[in-house]
Amino acid sequence: MTFIAWQAEFETGIPSIDYEHQEMVELLNQLHGELDRDPDGGAVADFLGEVFANISAHFALEEKIMRDTAYDEYRLHKQDHEQLLDAIRDIMDDHHTGHFGDVPDLLAGRLKNWFEDHFRNFDARLGHMSDGGAVAHS
Repeated sequence: MTFIAWQAEFETGIPSIDYEHQEMVELLNQLHGELDRDPDGGAVADFLGEVFANISAHFALEEKIMRDTAYDEYRLHKQDHEQLLDAIRDIMDDHHTGHFGDVPDLLAGRLKNWFEDHFRNFDARLGHMSDGGAVAHS
């Protein structure tokens, strides 16, 4: 079962961001699958670390684009990024301390909703305000 299904409405029109969004969705789907198979396994901890690193790097790209384009909602958008990173850290801490049973629920409750809402609202607006593909970043 797919955890997050990619939807055209998630696209910003900024190729580098859209590519990384699709990679993040795939990584989250893989993590969700691993949680279903073996929630207390070492692979989950590795996936959580990879998700955190991937998302942190992606947010740095988005935030650079926002600064470069003088994006008017930079602070609000960045604050939403920081809330997700905090949530992922909480999930990683829960998993590390042996609360394996909570990790799938935390993932579904925090990450899935956050990504879908963030893509539709914050990132769609970023693409629109920056003229989508007119922003050249690789």
